[in-house]
Amino acid sequence: MLLAFHKPFGVLSQFTRDGSPHRTLAEFNFPPEVYPLGRLDADSEGLLLLSDERHLNDRFLNPKHAHPRTYWVQVERIPSSDSLHQLEKGVVIQGYKTLPAKASLIYPEITPRIPPIRFRIKVPDSWIEMTLIEGKNRQVRKMTAAINHPTLRLIRVQIGKLHLGSLKPGEWKAISTTEQKNIF
Repeated sequence: MLLAFHKPFGVLSQFTRDGSPHRTLAEFNFPPEVYPLGRLDADSEGLLLLSDERHLNDRFLNPKHAHPRTYWVQVERIPSSDSLHQLEKGVVIQGYKTLPAKASLIYPEITPRIPPIRFRIKVPDSWIEMTLIEGKNRQVRKMTAAINHPTLRLIRVQIGKLHLGSLKPGEWKAISTTEQKNIF
């Protein structure tokens, strides 16, 4: 079984709280024995896959498979084409140079987050679509910070060919066997 879930802001990608004040996956009535394939931080939103099939863990998480993940990233200010090019060729974060990524300005219509992002009258914000084939801890946030455009909001919208689609925060759906074969 493979499930697509729209993880809301403020939810951990785990079923137990472990002393955290954040909500967990246990609140969303998933079938028994599923677990997340990968993770999104509590302050990130979007597509999270869950499964009860252990072999899928390697398929989705092992870097040798290098499957793309696409994020919509709201950042402070409007990045120049040079800044976007830096993201595309890779940036150094904590002594590590990231693999090349795809990055472009986008203008999506997004429902405001609850709670809302911080708003500054004199500092505009913009959205970047970024596609990565690696997924280090908080990598997107670190990459945008490296080009001096801190992340305000982060939504994973696609894994491989599987789109978040019309799932609303907190909703999930089963992925058919046919759809699973077409993800990558």
